[in-house]
Amino acid sequence: MSFRTKDGKRLAKTLRARASQPRVGERAPSDKQLRQYLKSAGNAADHSGLRPWRMITLRGDERSRLGAAMSEAHGDKHPSTKPLRAPLLIAVVGSYRADKYYKVPQWEQLAVAVEVVHGLQLLLQAEGWGSFWRTGRVVEEAAVREFHGLGEHEQLLGWLYVGEMTDRPKVARKRSLPDASLTSLRG
Repeated sequence: MSFRTKDGKRLAKTLRARASQPRVGERAPSDKQLRQYLKSAGNAADHSGLRPWRMITLRGDERSRLGAAMSEAHGDKHPSTKPLRAPLLIAVVGSYRADKYYKVPQWEQLAVAVEVVHGLQLLLQAEGWGSFWRTGRVVEEAAVREFHGLGEHEQLLGWLYVGEMTDRPKVARKRSLPDASLTSLRG
């Protein structure tokens, strides 16, 4: 593989190495570190500079309370322990603007939020933190939305589970690029 610059080669290596780390330890980045990471990851392509996203950190007992909200949503008697699998959960929220910014469709605003999460995961991994993005239908449940204090114009996109890497980083699967991924109108 040939790249024009060392920076390009280094970035390609980082992108290819990205992999979810489902097993993490008990340490997690501080809010100060997260703000620093988000200053970079938040530099996503964003028409009209809407910043149509926000992140909510969940630590300590907040994770247990999320487990209770998840169980309430499913009608279970016992709180879910899934949120306890990492010391830090970052709720990813699409915070859409519809008023004077109607020219930027919601799907574009969603794309910005997803791009920020991808950048954040890359930074976390580069800094030695493991993370994985958990989603599912539970993000749409009233009890879970209420727990996060979401507004009518907001959508919970899932949670980044974050913690220290305790094992060697999981190796990203080698994925080939199907020919149909890049085509030309020239025939």
